[in-house]
Amino acid sequence: MGFIDEDYLLGTAAARDLYDAVADLPVVDPHNHIDLAEVVENEPWSDIWEVEGATDHYVWQLMRKRGVPERKITGDASNREKWDALAEVAPDFAGNPTYEWLHLDLKRRFGIDEPLNAETADDIWAETKAQLAEADKRPQAVLREMSVEVLCSSDDPTSRLAYHERAETEVEGVDVRPTWRPDRALKVENDEWSTFVAELDAVTESDVSDLSGFCDALAETHDYFVDHGCVACDIGMGTEPVSKPVSHERASEVYAAARRGDDIAADAVRDFKAYLLDYIGELNAAADWTTQLHIGAVRDYRESLYEDVGPNAGGDVSTQDVDLVAGLDHFLDRFDGEMEIVLYTLDPTHYPSATVVARAYPNVSIGPAWWFNDSPLGIENQLERVAAVDLLANYAGMVSDSRKLVSYGSRFEMFRRTLADVVGEMVERGQIPYDNAERLVRHVAYDRPKELYGL
Repeated sequence: MGFIDEDYLLGTAAARDLYDAVADLPVVDPHNHIDLAEVVENEPWSDIWEVEGATDHYVWQLMRKRGVPERKITGDASNREKWDALAEVAPDFAGNPTYEWLHLDLKRRFGIDEPLNAETADDIWAETKAQLAEADKRPQAVLREMSVEVLCSSDDPTSRLAYHERAETEVEGVDVRPTWRPDRALKVENDEWSTFVAELDAVTESDVSDLSGFCDALAETHDYFVDHGCVACDIGMGTEPVSKPVSHERASEVYAAARRGDDIAADAVRDFKAYLLDYIGELNAAADWTTQLHIGAVRDYRESLYEDVGPNAGGDVSTQDVDLVAGLDHFLDRFDGEMEIVLYTLDPTHYPSATVVARAYPNVSIGPAWWFNDSPLGIENQLERVAAVDLLANYAGMVSDSRKLVSYGSRFEMFRRTLADVVGEMVERGQIPYDNAERLVRHVAYDRPKELYGL
């Protein structure tokens, strides 16, 4: 088997046939971090670092691990210096999925088969720079080349979705949807929460001086997103998912204290989040949205990196210390059968709990292997767990979760190849007849996300 050849990740004849059946299906991406302005403006990228490294904290983390100074990662070095620094250490990325995504990007988008290293850096820089000057390498053309049919961005409730409005007429062939992400509304313990409330006040007609007005203002933004084609809400629940019944009076007390700038005790923070989570669930159920819950991220764990570079720079980690079952109990019962719920768990030790919870609730689905787990190993382990405990037919499907547009195709290819390999192995072991296996991989790769998100 050659490097990223036609048998890449495919270990059986059945797997190769199954992958052929899904390889060319369109991409439906219900969760990503796309820079929609980049897509709508459709200006050409300047060079391969802008494409591959400028926004990708996966790349940044591995460069730091190999001793590259921050100046040549997120600092003031030129893009060419940063590219050379990446090329120098890229061979050391072998075994990490970032190495494979990088080379899938080069191979699929630019037709470059040579592995990136110090010796090939110049030629790859020159070849990609020439190609990036062509019209067929602008963002919208690349999305079409990757057969992206639907992409759902992640958007703050206060966003006026100006680029989504432009995308309706200026982006051909791609269905672009916003996703309502109310994380800042929930984080009453953060200093930034007051900034969010002020921004919410500015874009709505509700009086946010009390909790009722705050909730009315959130509902206004929710309706605004409905009008712009939104089909999902995305909630980052951190390491302490809390769902329980909390009275409006109790939540109002916490809201008033937060507005005054008082220190909020931990139990009060939990009560406010639980109350607001229920309210958000009611809005989502009424709008027939899918609710995505991202559980287990410890944000900004590496303090010095956060102070020097900021958030989303590669300093986040996961933890096993999450009581997923107790934390979600009330919310799942409250909305049992009322709306679709997708669970993303960051630490793979939570897969056993997540899958048995999903098995108990027909409206709860397991989201794709997320973040640190979206490698062939992580995807394979999760798919096998879901198939054995829940139902693979009810799996939520793949999302790119990417800030790098050219990698959408690569991430979906890695997923589809791994899916084909997992199901192909079941065929080879006599667990599934081939015809049923082909129907299943087509369903998971394409039909299921469209069904789940109402697309």
